[in-house]
Amino acid sequence: MPLLSLTRFLAAIVSAALLAAAGYLLWTWYQGEWTPNAQGLLVQVREPWRLWTGAGLLAWSFLGRLILPLVLAKSGGRPSRARRGQGQQLGGASGSLLNVERHGPAGAPILLFTHGWGMDLTFWDYAKQDLGNRFQLVLWDLPGLGRSKPPAGGEISVANFATDLRGLLETLERPAVLVGHSIGGMTLQTLVRDHPDAMDRVAGLVLLNTTYTNPLRTMILSRLLLALQKPLLEPMTHLTIWLQPLVWLSKWQSYLSGSVHAGMRLGFGKFVTASQLEHAALLATRAPPAIEAKGDLAMFHWDATGALGRSRKPLLVIGGDRDIVTKLEASRAIAAEAGGAELRVVEGVNHMGPLERADLYNDAIAAFALSVQPSATRDRRPPSPLDEPSAFEEPDRPGAADPGSPRPPLH
Repeated sequence: MPLLSLTRFLAAIVSAALLAAAGYLLWTWYQGEWTPNAQGLLVQVREPWRLWTGAGLLAWSFLGRLILPLVLAKSGGRPSRARRGQGQQLGGASGSLLNVERHGPAGAPILLFTHGWGMDLTFWDYAKQDLGNRFQLVLWDLPGLGRSKPPAGGEISVANFATDLRGLLETLERPAVLVGHSIGGMTLQTLVRDHPDAMDRVAGLVLLNTTYTNPLRTMILSRLLLALQKPLLEPMTHLTIWLQPLVWLSKWQSYLSGSVHAGMRLGFGKFVTASQLEHAALLATRAPPAIEAKGDLAMFHWDATGALGRSRKPLLVIGGDRDIVTKLEASRAIAAEAGGAELRVVEGVNHMGPLERADLYNDAIAAFALSVQPSATRDRRPPSPLDEPSAFEEPDRPGAADPGSPRPPLH
């Protein structure tokens, strides 16, 4: 989303400034200052503080990521990692090349997940652990991210994502429940708007922390950001595209210093763990800057207001009460527009709610999927390690419970 792109950009500037300060201090220490001694001879005097301060800043510029996540987030908890399974390359309907993974029993209800912008399919690591034994999970990388490739012309648009999603639906054996986070939710709404014929292959829709229009309109400081869209934000995204090699180098240095983690922290609420923060920061750093910038531009000019009002498919909307990127008001508006939609609000979470409270999100997704696919069979294929659910629970995290006890309710 544009807000997190902006915060990471500012974090990269701070990181580069620290690196420049380290270089300046070390250089001025090495040069020293030539001053006359008691005998009138010039001697080189080096100030030790410049050496130690410069060395400290240099070390932080490349090792800060080992420390900062532990300061910004909770330690422990269930690990979240960028783990991939064996994917399949499929030609997308828009001309892209899509990387798709399948996990879980072949005859089980199908959940098709679409991740948010700047992430990839490994964002759903917890979903694989929590849902992979009961559902067939279909995960894909959006074009240009992860292992998927954009069309030959390099066009990035939410409409193209929806076209690719429609093609992906046609490869499935039966209707699926579609789950989309952030731009993934925008893609689902675009599918409803642009491809109503594809709804025969959809059993239900789950929208997580998303919006229905230009995200600048439904995030914090919306008036200011909308005023800056044309004179500042759009030129910045074009500059990012032109300077991609330099920007990518800056992103990786910012990741090593921990500045990306600080920028991504603004997208999490009070439950985030160091593992989750590291996972999100790594994915954001891997995303090609030009692709990410093109996606931001596409979102600036996107709108699907009214689309869900024309759909009669079951709809579950989940939002976080601390979401600053797609505020809770956006989730409420989507649910109200659809009519009959179920709205769930998760307390204490921000835009990255599907990571920081995966237990609540995945429980809600599972209950909804079973309610709209009651007749789906449960035949199993031979299990693989990726299909095995995690039995780990987190008693130290608010809301966690023993395996046999009920989950905390969503509000």
